[in-house]
Amino acid sequence: YHSFSRLFVQCLFNHFNSLYDEEKPNFYVAAVKNLNLLRPQFSAMANSHLSTPSELFSRQHKPPRVPNLIGGSFLDSKSLTFIDVINPATQEVVSQVPCTTDEEFKAAVSAAKKAFPSWRKTPITKRQRVMLKFQELIRRDMDKLALNVTTEQGKTLKDAQGDVFRGLEVVEHACGMATLQMGEYVSDVSSGIDTYSIREPLGVCAGICPFNFPAMIPLWMFPVAVTCGNTFILKPSEKVPGASVMLAELAMEAGLPEGVLNIVHGTHDIVNAICDDDDIKAISFVGSNVAGMHIYARAAAKGKRVQANMGAKNHAVVMPDASVDATVNALVAAGFGAAGQRCMALSTVVFVGDSKLWESKLVEHAKALKVNVGTEPDADLGPVISKQAKERIHRLIQSGVESGARLVLDGRNIVVPGYESGNFIGPTILSDVTANMECYKVIFSLISNLRRSLDQFFFSRRYGNGASIFTTSGVAARKFQTEIEAGQVGINVPIPVPLPFFSFTGNKASFAGDLNFYGKAGVNFYTQIKTVTQQWKDSASKSKINLAMPTSQKS
Repeated sequence: YHSFSRLFVQCLFNHFNSLYDEEKPNFYVAAVKNLNLLRPQFSAMANSHLSTPSELFSRQHKPPRVPNLIGGSFLDSKSLTFIDVINPATQEVVSQVPCTTDEEFKAAVSAAKKAFPSWRKTPITKRQRVMLKFQELIRRDMDKLALNVTTEQGKTLKDAQGDVFRGLEVVEHACGMATLQMGEYVSDVSSGIDTYSIREPLGVCAGICPFNFPAMIPLWMFPVAVTCGNTFILKPSEKVPGASVMLAELAMEAGLPEGVLNIVHGTHDIVNAICDDDDIKAISFVGSNVAGMHIYARAAAKGKRVQANMGAKNHAVVMPDASVDATVNALVAAGFGAAGQRCMALSTVVFVGDSKLWESKLVEHAKALKVNVGTEPDADLGPVISKQAKERIHRLIQSGVESGARLVLDGRNIVVPGYESGNFIGPTILSDVTANMECYKVIFSLISNLRRSLDQFFFSRRYGNGASIFTTSGVAARKFQTEIEAGQVGINVPIPVPLPFFSFTGNKASFAGDLNFYGKAGVNFYTQIKTVTQQWKDSASKSKINLAMPTSQKS
C-alpha cells in the first residue's frame, strides 16, 4: 500500500472494547410484581405526545419485577436480591430483575431436560411451523419490541427496530431447518452396505446475552437451537431483560411447548451455574473477552460446546480513489451509530494519502448528528447504557488529550433539554492518536501517527471481527480481502455483518470456539452427527464368518 497519513479519526462513541459490562451491579430489593405492568407504560409512551417518559414512569409507585420463565410459566422469583433496570435517558427505574435462585435455576434446567425427549421427536415440519408463526408475531409486535429496547437500552427507535429486524432474519432462516439439517447418504460403500449420516439435537443448550442488542442476540440463539430440536435456557443481560421476556411470550403464543424455552436472570453466579451444570450441553455467549474466555474455559472443562463472540476493534482503510461523499457517510454511520455500542462498529480509520479533506468532512457530518432521547423521531444517537460507561468514556477522552492526541470534536459537554440526567455523549473525534495510547487500546477507537507499514499494522491486530476498505480499485480491494486477518471483510461496506444464510465469522481474539453463530455453522453447533452403516442380506443366502476389518473392496 501507499504510505499513509498521520491522521486517523477516533470515534469515541465506540467506547467499549467489550460488549459485556463487567462492573459489579448495584443490587436492590423491592416489592412489586407482574411484568405486564410494563406494557401500559410502553403503550402510553408510544401513543402520548404530551407526557415525557419521566412523567409516565412516575405514575407507578414501584417498578414491576421481571419474572423467570420455567416450564412454560412466568414465575415471580423468590430471590431477595434484585437489580434495577435503568432507562439510560431518564435514570428512571423501568423494572427490577431478580438474581435467580439456585433452586429456580435447577427447576429451569429440569424443565428443559423434561421437555427434550418429546420435542426432539416432534416432526421438523411442525417445528418449522412454530418458527413461521413466531416470525409473524414478531412482525406484528415490532413496534412494541422496539419501544422496549429503546426504553431499557437507550438506542433510537429506528435503531431498535433494526435490532429486532436483524434477529427476525435469523428466525426466518430457521424456518428452513429441514433443508439446513439434512444429512448425507452413500449407497454401496461396500458390497450390499449403505452408510448415511444424520444431524441430531444435543439436548439442553443455554445462551448468555449482552446489553447492546436486547432482541437480536437472543434471536441469534434460541430460534436456531430449538428448531434443531434442542431445549433452551436463556440468560438475558440484567440491564435489558424486557425484550427477551416479550420474545418468549411470542414464542409460546406461536406454539412452542412448555419447557422448550426457559429464562433465568442474574450476573456472575448464574453464569457460573450455567457453565457447571452437567445437563447443559452447549453454551452460546456474546460479550467481553474477560467474560467470554472465563465461560469458554469453565464450560469446556465440563465437556460443553461453546461459541463465544467477544471484543472487537474494527478498522477501515480509505484509499485515495474512494468516493468522498459515500465514504464519509459510511464512516460516520458505522462509527457513531447505536452510540458506538456494537461489536461491528467501525472505529478505526486509516487514510492512505492526504487526510485534511477527510477530517473536515467527518467533523462536518458528525456535528450534524442529533443526540436526543431515543423516542424522539429526529434522534440520530441516544444515550450510552450507564453513568459508569459515560464516565469511562470521559476519562478515556481526557487520557487521549493528555497523551498528545488532538481533540478535533468534543462531545463531552452535550446536554439534552428535559433529559439533563441522561447518559448522553456527543460525537467525539480525536486525531494524532498513537497505538500505545490507552484511548486506542481500551476502547473502540481511532489512531494516528503510526510509524509501521500498513501491512504490519493490520496483521498485528489482536481482534478479528471485521475490516473494510473503501476504494474504486479492484486490485486494491482484492489484495485487502486476501491478506487482511479478519473474519468479515467489507469492500465499500462499513459494517460487513452477513445475513443469516451465511454465518457471523469473527476470528482471532474476537471469537472462541469452533462453530460460529447462525447459518450452516450455527446449525452444526446445535447438532451432532450420527453415522449409520447398514447391511440387509437375503435370509436365504449363505454367509461365512469374516474376522477381517470391513473394507470397500469385495472379498
